[in-house]
Amino acid sequence: MTLEHKRILVVGGTSGIGLAIASAVARRGATPIVVSRRQGSVDRALASLPVGTEGSTVDLSDQASIAALVDTVGPVDHLAFTAGEPLELVPLADLTPDRISGFFQTRYIGAVTVVRAFAPRIPKDGSITLTSGTAATRPGAGWALGASVCGAMNGLTRALAVELAPIRVNAVSPGVLRSPLWASLSEADREAMYAQAGAQLPVGRVGEVEDAALAYVYAMEQQHATGTILTVDGGTVLV
Repeated sequence: MTLEHKRILVVGGTSGIGLAIASAVARRGATPIVVSRRQGSVDRALASLPVGTEGSTVDLSDQASIAALVDTVGPVDHLAFTAGEPLELVPLADLTPDRISGFFQTRYIGAVTVVRAFAPRIPKDGSITLTSGTAATRPGAGWALGASVCGAMNGLTRALAVELAPIRVNAVSPGVLRSPLWASLSEADREAMYAQAGAQLPVGRVGEVEDAALAYVYAMEQQHATGTILTVDGGTVLV
């Protein structure tokens, strides 16, 4: 399936993987629609993307805001959900109910709510691609929250693939990427983490957001796989 002339909604599309997806689909002749919480983020993304790219804002915790997004955007051919706050390693002692619910609000509840709103506007040959992560199967210390969300996204993907058929629903599971998701770390700590993680991988480096974006593009273009978790991790789950 070609993406030419298709409308592709990327929630979380103003930075990181989402922005890389928008760039990749634009090169294939599609119209990306980038969505973020802040208008400033949308404006910066639009300035870096081809003319004709669309953008909008949404508050994923506000049902009225999501409903307004549906009215503004209209029908779409494909949906990619990459929204998420910067990652933090949180030990069990600090996993308060408020912290847990806040983390799930964007990554899980936000995804469910957006899919529920837009699924009726996606054609039968369209697709939805969610975001998981290798922490679901290879967590480390402090990853209880992140691993839980990733595991929940895997289950959600498979359930929606059955419920929304014939719309295809898949997820991409990246490993460590050079991404704004690690913005909570200092630059020195980020670079040290990237170097250490990359040295342990079979490919010898951590991923770039462009590496992961190609998996989302594949999930849109192929016409047979659904309920699949596409792992793009440089071999993280092997070592």
